[in-house]
Amino acid sequence: MTDARIRKLADLLVHYSVDVQPEEWVWISGHMIAEPLVNEVMRAVLEAGGRPTVQLSSDDLDETRLLYANQDQLEWIAPTTKTLYEEVDCLIRLRATENTRSLSGIKPQKQQTRKKARRDLTATYLKRSAQGELKWVLTQYPCSAYAQEADMSLQDYENFVYNATFVDQENPIQAWQEVHKKQQKVVDWLEGKKEVSVKSPNVDLTLSIEGRTFINSDGKNNMPSGEVFTGPVEDSANGWVEFTYPAISDGREVSGVRLEFKEGKVVQASAKKNEAYLLSQLDTDEGSRYLGEFAIGTNYGIQQFTKSILYDEKIGGSFHMAVGAGYPETGSKNKSSIHWDFICDIKEDSEIRVDDELLYKDGKFQI
Repeated sequence: MTDARIRKLADLLVHYSVDVQPEEWVWISGHMIAEPLVNEVMRAVLEAGGRPTVQLSSDDLDETRLLYANQDQLEWIAPTTKTLYEEVDCLIRLRATENTRSLSGIKPQKQQTRKKARRDLTATYLKRSAQGELKWVLTQYPCSAYAQEADMSLQDYENFVYNATFVDQENPIQAWQEVHKKQQKVVDWLEGKKEVSVKSPNVDLTLSIEGRTFINSDGKNNMPSGEVFTGPVEDSANGWVEFTYPAISDGREVSGVRLEFKEGKVVQASAKKNEAYLLSQLDTDEGSRYLGEFAIGTNYGIQQFTKSILYDEKIGGSFHMAVGAGYPETGSKNKSSIHWDFICDIKEDSEIRVDDELLYKDGKFQI
């Protein structure tokens, strides 16, 4: 019997996150083991009058492509994929996995080549989203592999997911609307501000937000959500950060990351684990050593690190930054084929000042 919360999550994604309208083309991209959620999302899209296209993937298919493809095959983009990115009205991405380390044996150079080949797709995706032409949302299906990464039983992890997305409540949409109201107070306060300074035992960093827009992330694009973010002025970051949480990418866990910035660029980078992979990704292209995002996590219902960036970057009492592509709606001009988030705890002896006014101290907003 299907968990009733799966149906509620599907309805939340379709009716709140992307708000499917009659005759809209909806691309549902999901993993095979997320089929129960894929099925419920398709049902909800059909009931809303949308026109669904379903595309399923698997760990084995992804690994086989990267393992056996030659340079030409890695760089080839199918015309059907290009059409989807250019023409669909809504994209609903439903992640899952059987093995979170399934790609760890693939050479980083191959993954880098594939990402570079998809750079134009990423640019189209970001541009259409910023212009309001593409509505999209990303979520994860609670599966055994994610539960193991989070050091939870599957049942406990399911409860964690459905609590974080509010689908265990009577009215999830109303709950997310309340999140929007609280975060909008912060976004309004930040409007027109120029410089951010972050200081803690793990951070000493300044960056410019002059002319940039902060976004209220309220469950419309990420489910769950809970953050306010912007794209810093590209040449403005100066200082250093020692990130307190591991960064997960392409099946690899990169921990003990330290980045040093000068005039916006990462000039020194190190990691205690998988440093070679970190450096390979930072050298992907011209934009991969510059920041595309600066954000503050606001979801205090998420406190456990799960090794899943969708949840971890929202942890209340943390901030995160992404190297690589920025979101055009923030004013970011940075372009790259990567967007990689790194998270840092700021619950103790920490503060964020904006134009020398105290915004945030020891994990709490002060305005």
